[in-house]
Amino acid sequence: MTASPFIRNVSDRHRVRNILLTVLTYLLAAAFLFPLVWMFMAAFKTEAQAFAAPPVFSFTPIFDNFERALPGYLPALKNSLVAAVGSTILAFILGLPAAFALAVYPTRRAQGVLTWMLSTKFMPAVGVIVPLFLLFRNLQLLDTLPGLILMYTTMNLPLVVWMMHSYMTEIPFAIYEAAKVDGATVGQEFFRIALPLSTPGMAATALLCLIFAWNEVFFALNLTSSDAAPLSVFIGSFKTSMGLFWAQLSAAAVLTVLPVLIFGWVAQRQLVRGLSFGAVK
Repeated sequence: MTASPFIRNVSDRHRVRNILLTVLTYLLAAAFLFPLVWMFMAAFKTEAQAFAAPPVFSFTPIFDNFERALPGYLPALKNSLVAAVGSTILAFILGLPAAFALAVYPTRRAQGVLTWMLSTKFMPAVGVIVPLFLLFRNLQLLDTLPGLILMYTTMNLPLVVWMMHSYMTEIPFAIYEAAKVDGATVGQEFFRIALPLSTPGMAATALLCLIFAWNEVFFALNLTSSDAAPLSVFIGSFKTSMGLFWAQLSAAAVLTVLPVLIFGWVAQRQLVRGLSFGAVK
């Protein structure tokens, strides 16, 4: 029995639409990957080849740029790791109990508190850098890792509270009621119910906090100079009064991006699981 012309026409339209969507997806992926590929190629060129116009596509790769970038890269890598990991841990220590309280024991002002915390993300960074700089100077936190950790913690805290609040509200309240019947305390509800059931959300939130802290440049550029300068500030050091060393900058950028790419690739399954947690009931 053959299919009717109408069914064949619908099937053909679906096939054409799927092909067009696939082509569009590949084009978007290529557009996003092109800057990374260009940066990777420039890292293995000489300065003259990196600035050549038209661009040089056929060249002999060199590793001199990485050798020049490596001495300054290692201290900056240590600062970035300490600041990103330390701020993420501190943001979780402060944000998880707040998210739990707002999700499980909300008051009439709970939504207002969440909205106020989110509104702090809307404030332009350039509008608060002067009072922050003066505050850090008076507290002797300029160009220190504790100051950078504190800054990144305040930056990521609203993200932790909002995301973990949404994950914890997806946990059936009947589980907490059953625990209360068995005599569970609030602390036991938090540590034995809320945290274990929110593990996928915690993984996704932690990864986002690490990426945001790793990529942040404005506050790091204005609040650090040498001792606590992270990788985002280190990359900017290749633009000097003598000019822009594009090939060396590309090598430093490759070394900076590589840890995040590897970590994101390894944790992508957990990240997707965490971001989709609670989306389907």
